[in-house]
Amino acid sequence: MSKAFLVLDDGAIFEGASWAAIGETYGEAVFSTGMTGYQETLTDPSYHKQVVIMTAPHIGNTGMNEVDMESEKIWVSGFVVRNPSPRVSNWRSQSSLEDELVKAGVVGIQGIDTRAVTRHLRDRGAMRVGIFSGTDLSRDEMVIKVRATAGMSGAFLANEVTTTAPYVVAPAEGVSMKYRVAAIDLGIKRATPRSMALRGMEVTVYPLGTSVDQILNTNPDGLFISNGPGDPATMTQVVELVRSFLIEEIPVFGICFGHQILGRALGFDTYKLPFGHRGINQPVKNLKSGKVEITAHNHGFAVAAPIDTNFRTVFGAGFVSHICLNDGVVEGLELLERPAFSVQYHPESAAGPHDAAYLFDHFAELMSKFQSAKLHHEKIKVEDA
Repeated sequence: MSKAFLVLDDGAIFEGASWAAIGETYGEAVFSTGMTGYQETLTDPSYHKQVVIMTAPHIGNTGMNEVDMESEKIWVSGFVVRNPSPRVSNWRSQSSLEDELVKAGVVGIQGIDTRAVTRHLRDRGAMRVGIFSGTDLSRDEMVIKVRATAGMSGAFLANEVTTTAPYVVAPAEGVSMKYRVAAIDLGIKRATPRSMALRGMEVTVYPLGTSVDQILNTNPDGLFISNGPGDPATMTQVVELVRSFLIEEIPVFGICFGHQILGRALGFDTYKLPFGHRGINQPVKNLKSGKVEITAHNHGFAVAAPIDTNFRTVFGAGFVSHICLNDGVVEGLELLERPAFSVQYHPESAAGPHDAAYLFDHFAELMSKFQSAKLHHEKIKVEDA
């Protein structure tokens, strides 16, 4: 075990020990406050180009397994822990965390006071970071290399994580098909179509760049916009696609990155948060019901929409449906005159709470109304003929 260094672009350096793959890696420094769920975090494509710092001190004790993978690979650029578990103790485990990180070539660092790093980021904001192990570079040279890397603002990354071809997730076994959903993959997690499949939705997952006509020709009952990495301001093609579905009055549901894209489709700006929300313990207030939900988050950008009043858009009136109780950030949008809504967090909540699972039921309700309206219009056409 050799020395390793966590180097931030403001010049702060934290010394630890080498762990996982040896070498250099770079990305945006983000921290996750979840006590569990590290495997789902590592395999979530939304963490592409990010170095994840776990605030919980003991990581890796349950190992890794195939079932809990949220995608086909580990996406994080680097992984920072305080005390990695020296052994795995879980009946579902198939390998150790460190073995999987080494296999994926992910550079890590251990022995870091991750809560001190987290406080540093909370005080100074998100920044670029590098992990260096097995290096002869001086401290100044490491800082220079970190400062030469790109930041997350302006980053277009969805094209690096999207599927290469469409694929279909059928309704769950024993559940009859009720709705056809077109999902745009900007970094979708496996738990999301699985949650929809439990509710009788057949989900066709499309790659970024799929045209409006290609999707409309399949006669979908709803459009889903997934989570994903990068700056929502770069997603102009998907924003236009969402606007086309709003014009057609086809139900639209977006989560995380998809929430930001719906916000931009409605005419709102998005902005970079000081340090973002990540982890499975974020309190969100549902402004319609007054209830507080504990939710799973992974976002560094937010939508600039008015919280204290209904808003007007070219698609009619709408309102902010949810806010974060930690900092008042907009966490949900809903239109009153179109079947469209979104949330900034993850209702599929793999490795997280299930307080927000009802949102998939709400999507189903909107699609049921859409189907009824479509049948009514077809009946009128037949009668007029």
